[in-house]
Amino acid sequence: MTTPKLQALVDAQKIYNDYTLRDDNINWWCGGCGNYPIQNALKRALALQGLERRDVMFCFDVGCNGNGADKIEANTIHGLHGRVLPLAAGVKIANHKMQVIAEAGDGATFSEGISHLAHAVRNDYPVLFLLHDNQNYALTTGQPSALTPKCQSMNCAPEGLEVEPFHPLEVVLGLKPSFVAQTCSADIDHMTETIQAGLKHKGFAFINVLQACPTYNKFITHEWYLEHIQRLPEEHDPTNMESARKYGFSSDPFYLGQIYLNPDRKNFLETVAHRDENSPRLIDEVAHQDISKLLAKF
Repeated sequence: MTTPKLQALVDAQKIYNDYTLRDDNINWWCGGCGNYPIQNALKRALALQGLERRDVMFCFDVGCNGNGADKIEANTIHGLHGRVLPLAAGVKIANHKMQVIAEAGDGATFSEGISHLAHAVRNDYPVLFLLHDNQNYALTTGQPSALTPKCQSMNCAPEGLEVEPFHPLEVVLGLKPSFVAQTCSADIDHMTETIQAGLKHKGFAFINVLQACPTYNKFITHEWYLEHIQRLPEEHDPTNMESARKYGFSSDPFYLGQIYLNPDRKNFLETVAHRDENSPRLIDEVAHQDISKLLAKF
């Protein structure tokens, strides 16, 4: 006899398998790349939430993470460098029923796209955003990004950069967000739980994924993360901004978990008034129109 719990697991496995490529397109990320466990955790979270392929739209930025658009059996769109967040916001505004997931690297997010990040947080678009934080531009073979440590030697900057990097959570927590979490590619179970929480959030869910890059980030490895990550203590209150800053700003250890949550904030769609008799969903304005009278004039 199949129990409800067993049936739920069977259903989740089917959804997980549906997201898995069924052709000969082989994943070609570098061996040991954090993108493998990130994508696995994402598929697990979607399956456990019962979100099937037809329910989800993946928006990818340019970068190693963006190559994930070719590595998952799903509705995907590949945007311009640093511009994935306005793309994802447009998808959500057009069709509120879609679960929209955006992914981008630290270079795209905190260099080319930092203004888009600021307004995505400010407007609280109902989008799940995964920041692939490997502290370099890996697709262009190891350029320093806005998150690369000061004076860290990189391929095109042997002496590093003489400027302080951004701390991603310092930036985002200063923008009055509704959801901020941190996880790590070295802990797939924690990533799955964190992504599930982000999928349930009604507003803009910012998840910083500390990610190993074995080819170009030799200074922060998978093994280094295992020694320098720690789960948030039980006494942490994610609704308390002071506590969020205390643990979110820490870099040794990096704290994993729900850093900040404002469950009462209205998201962008909740603040949009109906326009006359039209729905605020753009997709509702797409309908068949009788143009026979127009054609009769030609």
